[in-house]
Formats: sequence, C-alpha cells, structure tokens
Amino acid sequence: MKQKKYASLKEFYPFYLTEHQNFTSRVLHFIGTGLVILTLIGAILFHDWRFFVAIPFIGYGFAWVGHFYFEKNKPATFQYPGYSLVSDFILFFDLLLGNQPFRVK
Repeated sequence: MKQKKYASLKEFYPFYLTEHQNFTSRVLHFIGTGLVILTLIGAILFHDWRFFVAIPFIGYGFAWVGHFYFEKNKPATFQYPGYSLVSDFILFFDLLLGNQPFRVK
C-alpha cells in the first residue's frame, strides 16, 4: 500500500496525531522532546559539542520506544523526517499547553 504524499505541515500534522494515540507513547514523546530542548540549552550554555551528539539519541530513543512497543507502528520520521521533527515539537507544546490530551479518547 502506497502512503499519501503530504504537501504541507498543516496537512501532515493530523496524520501525525493518528500515529500518536497511545498514552505511554505520548508521554515518552513528551519526555524525549523535553530532554532534547534541555540538552540543546545545555549545549549552548556549556559550549560542549557532546550535548549535540546526544540529541538524536535522546529524542529518537524515547520516541521509537513509544512507536515500536506501545503504538505498534513505524515512526513517520522514516518517510517524512522534516514534518515529523517539527510535529514532535508541535505535539510537545500542544501537550504542555493542554491543546492535546495525553489520553486520547
């Protein structure tokens, strides 16, 4: 089955949300993205390149555990790396601000 091509982030984000329905997966994505933000701040504050090296492992580590063990799907990152990365941050702030629930009904 061929997947749809998304022409914009606005078009992609609703699909992204359908791939992130599990409570534990959403919590793991939230923790991972939050740690990525803190690691980036640490990299800037401490001028240490090792923080930058850790960022993908932290972010993808938490997210991929959520996908493979809880969502039981493949991360959209494999087909839509840019839209997925931006959507991770949108979901993080949507969860933080209460615009998205952690538990999807």
